[in-house]
Amino acid sequence: MLFRDKQVTIGSVIIMSKELDGVSLGEVSPEGWAEFGLVCRETEALLKDVFGAEKFNYLALMMIDPEVHFHVIPRYSQPVVFEGQTFVDPDWPGATKRVAMDLDAGVLDHIRQAMLSYEHND
Repeated sequence: MLFRDKQVTIGSVIIMSKELDGVSLGEVSPEGWAEFGLVCRETEALLKDVFGAEKFNYLALMMIDPEVHFHVIPRYSQPVVFEGQTFVDPDWPGATKRVAMDLDAGVLDHIRQAMLSYEHND
């Protein structure tokens, strides 16, 4: 999972395949797909626990970066208050129309740190 500075909604990340020689979804191995499911579960648990995400949009665009990767956009029906700032998902429950929020480096660092310090307890 990679943190994305261009936050579409709070907690937006990228999940990238370790099989960096593949440039299409059809080239991902069965083992790669099995690991993808595990990474999705872990990522979703983190985003639910840290920010209260309710749903997740996965986009496999691969327009600029050729490696197989998914943009993960957590979705929220209610505003999220984080570090004194309110984050709204204005397009809920439909497809998001935003590319990225305008956030300063300090806010981005706080979001990143909250995600890095997450410990999931089963």
